[in-house]
Amino acid sequence: MSEGSVSEGNISEGNISEGNASEGNASGGNASGGSTSGGSTSGGSTRGGSTRGGNVGRGNGSGGNGDAARLFSGVGVALVTIFGPDGAVDEAATARHAADLARRGMRVVLVAGTTGEAGKLTDGERVGLIRAVRAALPDDVPVLAGTGAASADGAVRLTKTAVEAGADGVLAYPPPDWDSGAHPDLPAFYAAVAKAAAGKPVLAYHVPWVSSPGVPVESLPKLPVAGIKDSSGSADRLLDELTHYAGATYVGSSALLALAGPMGGAGAILAIANVEPELCSAAFAGDGGAQLRLAPTHLAVRTGGPAELKRLLAGRGDFPATSRLA
Repeated sequence: MSEGSVSEGNISEGNISEGNASEGNASGGNASGGSTSGGSTSGGSTRGGSTRGGNVGRGNGSGGNGDAARLFSGVGVALVTIFGPDGAVDEAATARHAADLARRGMRVVLVAGTTGEAGKLTDGERVGLIRAVRAALPDDVPVLAGTGAASADGAVRLTKTAVEAGADGVLAYPPPDWDSGAHPDLPAFYAAVAKAAAGKPVLAYHVPWVSSPGVPVESLPKLPVAGIKDSSGSADRLLDELTHYAGATYVGSSALLALAGPMGGAGAILAIANVEPELCSAAFAGDGGAQLRLAPTHLAVRTGGPAELKRLLAGRGDFPATSRLA
């Protein structure tokens, strides 16, 4: 994927404020949502301690490799943040949406990630969303919080706040240009985040158009993380991760589900699961037809980002299309 393109609702690199990736406006046309099938992830093969399909439930991990398997496996959603017509965060509507997706098979809910327009949320809004979503979900569906930031200090602050608000784990990308010498190296950065997480699992986040150069595969075994969410959309990188990294690999691109699941990927955390959760689960279970039916929505969201997801939800009469990115 080229730098600056959009994959799975994660939008192109823009200005990054302290503690938040500020996501620039993304435009995109309407797309057909495709038909849904009721497939669910299969409980087949295992890899690196992670089982495909089904949740493992909430739990306190040490932040070391393998702990993500005890947090969740299967398909989860990178949750949109619902705003009212006036642009205010609607915690209750966001929590209802999360609960509906959990009933439809989503095994984890990521709050305040790039799909949730995290760069446009205040710290207080993040806390309110985490609390509301955690309260709305059953105990066996964990809440992850996005805590990537422009600096290590920002990520540590967001991580502490998220855990205090009830997050069961965190997902953090490293500061952009971490390799320039202006920031701690990757092991030091993730060690600081893991300490702030106070025993909750930490996932590294490879999203190079927001946080270039991202997280190299060869660095993963050196990091005090439970696993990686890879939103690059690269099949070559996915093969590298599954071959050479013993930790949990979660894909962030819905284009790779029918590849990642059958090969033993730990799971997926997806933007388009906001609108097509059943198809996402079926594709991850190896249903090539479901993978193809996801294509119109995947391509539309790849171009239009969170604002396109809001338009799709609004077109179904679910929620207002209000986005802070549009």
